[in-house]
Amino acid sequence: MKIIPAIDMMDHQVVQLVGGVPGTEKIKLPNPVDVAMSWVDKGAKYLHLVDLDAAFGNEDNLDTIREIASVSSVPVEVGGGIKKESTIRRLLDAGVDRVIVGTRAINDTEWLSEMSLTFPDRLVLALDTKGGQITVKGWQENAEITLDRMMYIIKELPLAAVLNTNVDVEGQGKGIDEKWVSEFSAKCPHKIIASGGVTSQEDAKILSGYGIESAVVGVSIYTGLMEPWNWDTPWEA
Repeated sequence: MKIIPAIDMMDHQVVQLVGGVPGTEKIKLPNPVDVAMSWVDKGAKYLHLVDLDAAFGNEDNLDTIREIASVSSVPVEVGGGIKKESTIRRLLDAGVDRVIVGTRAINDTEWLSEMSLTFPDRLVLALDTKGGQITVKGWQENAEITLDRMMYIIKELPLAAVLNTNVDVEGQGKGIDEKWVSEFSAKCPHKIIASGGVTSQEDAKILSGYGIESAVVGVSIYTGLMEPWNWDTPWEA
């Protein structure tokens, strides 16, 4: 299992929000490219970039994302407000390894199917959850579709993975919700990237025990609560 540092961008800065709520920044750093390269220098084997501005419907950070992808010596995945085939194509052409799609993919499952077939094994579906329901539009609204129905729809699609951010514990530094990890992993027909609440090696061991492919970590490594040990070591549960 891989530990992947999160680089969330808002107003051209790196931020870490509590539960995705603007104004709750625990971390604010001025240069996303420098931050990304610092994690690579510290041994990260993969980077997770999120354009919060685009997710909230504001001006995007695509130029910065393309720069990070072009200078990074490790693969990057990118998410946040990606709703067009042209954007997916531009990101992949710029060297992005995987593109994360969320709100439009959930609200328009025919588009998701078409895009996954157009870009097989290059798309990650963000199925972020709050209170057991799928949440969209930067975690601001609940989706109309149920989680079980979404799992059925994606079963045969050629997705690279499914990203589940548990918004209930995101950014709080209190650890993961193992009960939810167990429920989500039992339902999901694809590889899983977990996010939300990962604060310790014990959390990583628990996730690995459920077969989670990787974990995106934010606040806990920025604040020093969790040391970025063994970025890609497969722990035994």
